[in-house]
Amino acid sequence: MHNKTLLPDNFFTASRGSKIAAKLCVNSCKRFSVDVEISNEKVGDELKIHQITERAFLSAPHTDHTEHFIVDALRCAGALTISQVAKSDEEIIGHVAISPVTLSGGATGWFGLGPISVLPEYQRLGIGSKLMRSSLAALEAMGTSGCVVLGDPGYYGRFGFTVVDGLVFPGVPPEYFQALSFSGGFPRGEVLYHQAFSAKG
Repeated sequence: MHNKTLLPDNFFTASRGSKIAAKLCVNSCKRFSVDVEISNEKVGDELKIHQITERAFLSAPHTDHTEHFIVDALRCAGALTISQVAKSDEEIIGHVAISPVTLSGGATGWFGLGPISVLPEYQRLGIGSKLMRSSLAALEAMGTSGCVVLGDPGYYGRFGFTVVDGLVFPGVPPEYFQALSFSGGFPRGEVLYHQAFSAKG
């Protein structure tokens, strides 16, 4: 989970794009190890995921703290393409969501990563990285074209994300919007996240 973005001072404005950027990111750096199992969300996990997502972003800057509502709305809309949880001692301590995005150029098979959440007491242990790798592997196995993400290019670049010329999310500096292609090619155009990202409760 990544909440320590190195962004320019004017990055977080009132624009919808900047708010979405805050919803998708939180940091993971290793302090000590913890045994974690990554698995798909199952029936009955919904409330715990809601609570974890809310707690994970409670003290995060540059957010209106609606991430838990966004995950709920994605689920209700049938738009949680990937929904995985991290468990330690059978307790859910983290979650990652991947949902479809729309491209103005008409390209299909593209998805957006986030929100990704880890309970505060388990942050900076590499759990977010494990959720990232597992969810991206699952997305690729589905035969999709690729994934986009908003956030720190230094962090997400470690997972293969890169800035793509001509692929943009309006309202944010281009260096903070990246893509990962599973097919080797990248589309062009503007990216629109699912309407669930406007959920307020």
